[in-house]
Amino acid sequence: MEISNWIFLAILAVALIAFVWSCRNKFRLLALGKPEDRSGSGLKRVWNVFVYPLLQRCAVNPFYRFGINHAILFWCFLVLLLANGEFLIHGVLPGATFAAMPNGLYFTLAFAFDIVSILALLAVLLAVSRRLFFPPKYIQARSKDAFIILGMIATLMIAFFGSHSAEIALGEVTAAKYMPVSNWIANTFMGATAESTLEIVKNVFWWLHAIVLLSFLNYLPYSKHMHILTSIPNVYLRNLTGSTSPKREEFKKGNTFGVGKVNDFTWKNLLDAYSCTECGRCSDNCPATKTDKPLNPRLVIHDIKVNLLKNGPQIVDGKPVMLPLIAPHHEGSIEEDVIWDCTTCGACVAVCPVFIEQFPRIIDMRRHLVETEGKFPEELLGFFENMEQRSNPWGITPGDRAKWATGLDVKMFEAGKTEYLLYVGCFGSFDARAKHVTVAIARVLDAAGVSWGILGKDEKCCGDSLRRLGNEYIFEQMAKDNLKTFQAKGVTKIITECPHCFTALKDDYAQYGVKLEVIHHTEFINNLIKEGKLKLNPADLGKTVFHDSCYLGRYNNIYQAPRETVKAATGKAVVEMDRNLERGFCCGAGGGRMWLEESRGKRINIERTEEALKKQPRTICVSCPYCMTMFEDGLKDKNADKDVQVLDIAEVVVKALKK
Repeated sequence: MEISNWIFLAILAVALIAFVWSCRNKFRLLALGKPEDRSGSGLKRVWNVFVYPLLQRCAVNPFYRFGINHAILFWCFLVLLLANGEFLIHGVLPGATFAAMPNGLYFTLAFAFDIVSILALLAVLLAVSRRLFFPPKYIQARSKDAFIILGMIATLMIAFFGSHSAEIALGEVTAAKYMPVSNWIANTFMGATAESTLEIVKNVFWWLHAIVLLSFLNYLPYSKHMHILTSIPNVYLRNLTGSTSPKREEFKKGNTFGVGKVNDFTWKNLLDAYSCTECGRCSDNCPATKTDKPLNPRLVIHDIKVNLLKNGPQIVDGKPVMLPLIAPHHEGSIEEDVIWDCTTCGACVAVCPVFIEQFPRIIDMRRHLVETEGKFPEELLGFFENMEQRSNPWGITPGDRAKWATGLDVKMFEAGKTEYLLYVGCFGSFDARAKHVTVAIARVLDAAGVSWGILGKDEKCCGDSLRRLGNEYIFEQMAKDNLKTFQAKGVTKIITECPHCFTALKDDYAQYGVKLEVIHHTEFINNLIKEGKLKLNPADLGKTVFHDSCYLGRYNNIYQAPRETVKAATGKAVVEMDRNLERGFCCGAGGGRMWLEESRGKRINIERTEEALKKQPRTICVSCPYCMTMFEDGLKDKNADKDVQVLDIAEVVVKALKK
């Protein structure tokens, strides 16, 4: 080894020690989080890593085509890991080089490294140009951090070509003809250069490559590009259940509720914060962000990370925290308005390339505000009281739950005699407009000869809004009362009118050890049509657009059943809104927002109504009473309620039933 190798060894050792020290300081903070089990399904988790990060399905998306550029950079990065690994080893041990391998393998690697390096350089230039001249609105395109990283990557590629071109010009590379870019540079710019100058050029570019590579390594733990280290583990540890239902809380003396400080999150929640790529896709799809509310899911995750980095060392040392988690906003704190703006539509989780769970963290903080501090918007005081005292949002007497059935031959559910319970829900029982939907469902079930019944006054609210608003205590009381009633009545099969009831009964209630067979009325009716149990004549509803309920679509992956039902009932496929299916836009009522005034920015239901009206429909078809209310209000606001009607799937089918 020459003196230069010893110098490089010393620099390499210092750089690696610094990198390990930085990673240790960052990752030890994850241990501050509460326990969470993310084990099991090892093969499925490995497959996810292969499909999403390695094949870059996480980045390449029809709606974000620039993700292809990220995929190219990532694949180049994987190939260049080999090249840079050899570079570091060769810097210490000059004889350890790919050139010592058999020619066929060496020439193949040399060609691959040369091509990949130029592709990476072009991808960087494209990324810089995009950020400078065509910056997307949903990310902080011109951040200093982004340009530092891109600049380092570009410098590494330039240094690669500089050093290898000089080596080729010196005649030191046997694979020269297999390195088209480096060979071209050598022949074009270095052919007439003196040997002594070429040696200097080679050494300058070699050391430039070394210093930038080691600097890049040590900059990673302090930049947003830390996701290079954490995103693959985060994908491996993703939620495999498909459910985003909040976890149960244990109401015992001495327990804390919700998340009021950063170490109340679980270790996986904190890993999410480290893994955020700050790509902005969550913000681009968030209905609150898109309508100028303070909530930006990307910034929520960013603030959690900043809070952890500032408070974590203090917590480790047993010192008071420096920065509150929930406070008037500055970097590292999340203001209360942000927490209450969320509709829990799930769009952020659905589009995140590294499977971060954004809105569940907001529910965690709502729980702290409601259950620990008793702080929540004033409008919720009456809502919480009504739910606790009379088990419905309006405080209407439970004896009125079955009034919608007046004049109809609707039977109570009887154990051993009735097959399906129609769980009507609060809207279907008490809301004047939703009662028409309930009647329509009843008519469809009777027309198909289904054995069904209701609970009447014994039915309680499912508690969905309570849980999403952070009032887990009253939700648990309601859930236990409902389950007790189901057990006493022998209920095992349930049809729901509302997607929120559907999700609560199917997923939330499963946390209590009870597995119910729950089906939403859109799927149930679609199955009846397919089985030939309903005879339909095409109903003329004019041009019909369809709105995807977040809790039916993103939460439960039910997209085709309502569309198939409308087509069967009208003879025509629905007209799709611009944002549909997985990218459907929220009506604005989920997550308990139905019971809160929308005082900031543009009303979400107006945004969605305007999108529907662009298609010039005669009918807007929905599958959720919340969506029904929000669209009808939106149409009135736009003075379009006389020209456009809003119908539920069941009402559409009733119009098509053969008399």
